[in-house]
Amino acid sequence: MPRDSASVFTASAPDFQRALLAWYRASARALPWRESPSLYKTVVSEFMLQQTQVKTVLPYFARWLDALPNFAALAAAPESRVLKLWEGLGYYSRARNLHKLAQQLNALPAEPRTPAEWRELPGVGPYTAAAITSISFSAPAACVDGNVVRVLARLTAEATEFRDSASAAKVFTPLAEAILTVESPGDHNQAMMELGATVCFRQNPLCLTCPVRVFCAGVRTGEPESFPRLAAKKMEQRSVVRVWCERRGALLLHRAEAGARRFANIHELPTPEQASLDPKNAVRGPLLATKRRGITRFQITESIHEVAAPRGKTPAGAVWVRVAELNDVTLSGPHRRWITEILQRETARAIKSSAPAEPRRATSRLSRRRPSDADRTPA
Repeated sequence: MPRDSASVFTASAPDFQRALLAWYRASARALPWRESPSLYKTVVSEFMLQQTQVKTVLPYFARWLDALPNFAALAAAPESRVLKLWEGLGYYSRARNLHKLAQQLNALPAEPRTPAEWRELPGVGPYTAAAITSISFSAPAACVDGNVVRVLARLTAEATEFRDSASAAKVFTPLAEAILTVESPGDHNQAMMELGATVCFRQNPLCLTCPVRVFCAGVRTGEPESFPRLAAKKMEQRSVVRVWCERRGALLLHRAEAGARRFANIHELPTPEQASLDPKNAVRGPLLATKRRGITRFQITESIHEVAAPRGKTPAGAVWVRVAELNDVTLSGPHRRWITEILQRETARAIKSSAPAEPRRATSRLSRRRPSDADRTPA
């Protein structure tokens, strides 16, 4: 980034650090990994928070800690148990890497304490290594995620247009390191992330109540929301057909292979091809639902059609799961929601169709007869 914008801000770093830490220590959210902190809580929370919002993580974190309270318990757990606890958080490679990390840590004579050592472990990149070691071991390592990029871009009013947040993070890392409070690096990093998450919003930032407003060049431009400047994402549209096959109280699901890159051993509703069905015939089946979701640069529309069960042997990679036992298998988060929604709707429809018809109110011939003149009340 241009030296002038960075150097002007860096010159005020001591005052900025004091204001930031005073605000954080007085106003930080009470999060479970901050209460009675431990290395294990920090590691689990950092893995869960990768590409996931705090409000989404909270119930998962509590359930995880109840089931797997430490590295030893996590290392000893079967992968199926780990994935089931992670179900719905997405990006399942994080759960697998966390599982492998616990197993490797258990085999080490001592806990690694530097960012470089942590980066040797599964699933740990520069940001995660800096977060874990600064919080747990006071390592002087700056964290730079999307929240921190936004804060630094506004503090400096950096006008460069970046390809994406990751490329911006690389550029802002030297500045983040230059202004790091080395006496309290863990609190400093958490304060920067907290500022981005609770005050310096992407849209409608709370500039009037920002604890470091006086240091912000973005505020002085009058357009803080214009920073950081990131190139517009080009979303690619995709359509996917899914099939709903039921047979004798069981639902046909596709289970990804154990070596699959993203969804190993995770169940989803199958595509026609995965169910050994003709795609052209599948789309002629009743449409049960149309769902839309975004994954990285893809905007995906998925249509779910009810079809007859395939004849013959169960297709390779497919499994029949009794509807009553669906909670025992690990489904991807969206498919768990969609299946639950469809089953609830079908159950409600079945109950309604089986209910006895409402009896008709009895009427007499007299009540149905049109009144004659003799029946009318005189005026």
